[in-house]
Amino acid sequence: MAFHEVRFPTDLSFGAMGGPERRTEIVTLRNGFEERNTPWAHSRRRYDAGLGLRSLVDVEALIAFFEARRGQLHGFRWKDWADYSSAPGGEAPRVDDQALGVSDGARLSYSLCKTYGQGQSAYVRPIRKPVESSVRVAVGGRELDPVSEFFVDFETGEVLLSEPAPAQSDITAGFLFDVPVRFDTDRIDISLPTFNAGQVPNVPVVEIRI
Repeated sequence: MAFHEVRFPTDLSFGAMGGPERRTEIVTLRNGFEERNTPWAHSRRRYDAGLGLRSLVDVEALIAFFEARRGQLHGFRWKDWADYSSAPGGEAPRVDDQALGVSDGARLSYSLCKTYGQGQSAYVRPIRKPVESSVRVAVGGRELDPVSEFFVDFETGEVLLSEPAPAQSDITAGFLFDVPVRFDTDRIDISLPTFNAGQVPNVPVVEIRI
């Protein structure tokens, strides 16, 4: 299995339905109370790509992309139109959108992430697939030059500073990002009569760990 650094056609993913999924194990005790736990540290997103199909041209594009990925075999990038920016509401990224860490005076590498919620219950989501040329980084509020002062690995979401930031400096970033996914089926069933009548095929897509 490999990961193909290509994005599913965005005009098709725009009409898709989906979002985050959690796994919670619930045990009801004899006294009626519950014990709840989860084996997942991170949520997993699922989508239905079939809902974005509006024409035979879209069907052809879907089939071509599906065949090039060999069904479930290879992963690819997916734009989640409901959540693709470090800034709220899908706005353009700002350099202080997300906190990446605090410098110890020696550290060079920081991982992109997005925080949901506030306080102790906040969830920090790793961002592995930033969009190329969209990442902005700042040290202590000063924006860095993307050419000379930092490097971004767009396949892993790692930011590498050219030199260590002063100790106790806040490292922040803003960025656009994709979700690493694969098809969750090796089969696509499409009937032209039913498609023309408004019935779309089910094409499940699921997030993968990178």
